Amino acid sequence: MGEAILALNAGSSSLKFALFRLGDGRPVAICRGELEDVNGAGHFRARDAGGVLLADKAAPDPVRDADAALAFLLDWTDKHLGDDTLACVGHRIVHGGRDFTAPVRIDDAVMRALDALCPLAPLHQPHNLAGVRAVSRARPNLIQTASFDTAFHAGHDAIVARFAIPRRFEGDGVRRYGFHGLSYDYISHRLAALDPALARGRVIAAHLGNGASLCALANGKSVDTTMGFSALDGLVMGTRCGLLDPGVLLYLQDHAGLDSKGVSDLLYKQSGLLGVSGISGDVRALLASDKPEARDALDLFAFRAAREAAAMTATLGGLDGIVFSAGIGENAAPVRAAICERLAWLGVSLDTAANAKGGESKISTADSSVTVWIVPTDEEATIVRDAISLLDYQ
Repeated sequence: MGEAILALNAGSSSLKFALFRLGDGRPVAICRGELEDVNGAGHFRARDAGGVLLADKAAPDPVRDADAALAFLLDWTDKHLGDDTLACVGHRIVHGGRDFTAPVRIDDAVMRALDALCPLAPLHQPHNLAGVRAVSRARPNLIQTASFDTAFHAGHDAIVARFAIPRRFEGDGVRRYGFHGLSYDYISHRLAALDPALARGRVIAAHLGNGASLCALANGKSVDTTMGFSALDGLVMGTRCGLLDPGVLLYLQDHAGLDSKGVSDLLYKQSGLLGVSGISGDVRALLASDKPEARDALDLFAFRAAREAAAMTATLGGLDGIVFSAGIGENAAPVRAAICERLAWLGVSLDTAANAKGGESKISTADSSVTVWIVPTDEEATIVRDAISLLDYQ
């Protein structure tokens, strides 16, 4: 009879999970999946560690809220574990603010502090915390831990984190935080195993998915990143705008008749690849399209990624490597090629065949001055590693 840890990423309409068994204190992936259409009918999909489909079905009852979603998932987890017991649930929490710079065990005081951070991440934090509360109601005695997307960037120099606005706002928490930290933490650890010499150098990690950002890594530590106060900043994303002149916000409110809710909806849900193309925020759909608007969107995505990579290179004082990860970074060879082509002046040279093949691999040529890798990310593995550290499984 063993123990297991469940890693959760609770969103507004989906619940992603991964289940890990503890063996000699080391986590071994059992399965992972997603409960989609939370607040609706609910559809559940799960695969084992080898990718074999375990479930692909509608939920037996409507999944009207986080409580129903977690009740369904915990019941399925118990049945799947058999004689093993669930020791802990680890949660992805988007925002840790200035105080939460490392994973923590969740208690009432922690929840009060995390609730206070909801204004800093209004579209993510409340849903993350709803997952915690749902588990607490379903299993009051179950240990829960929090891992923060912002924590990996907590050591940034003040000059990196500061905005050029009146200093009093910095005291209120208006500063650059950075996100995707769980992914970057995993990439840093994994790169150290794959290419130790490169991991000790100056590396840009590119988490390119529906949400996208870059992180400048020096000896495996974050020293700069493209996302700032919110997850809107930096790169062009699936439906998010990325870096935007603040004057545009004034224009939208003063002359386009949008209130703050309308501006928020526009920038988070109608912009990015979707807004530029008018077709889709999904890179796969844009790559398959022959419309010029699709090409415009992809070109802008690559241009902005390369331009921000140049900024990260300035912070690092040079560049030894690039790591592509997340949905686009791992799977879209043409996008990787377009970004690297714009960085050829830094000495980046892709192996075309290796790039086309994909998978966890080195994809730069032997004579490239900058080593380029694809490293599939695993945020759930980071959550579980954090939980183990807090449970003293060493």
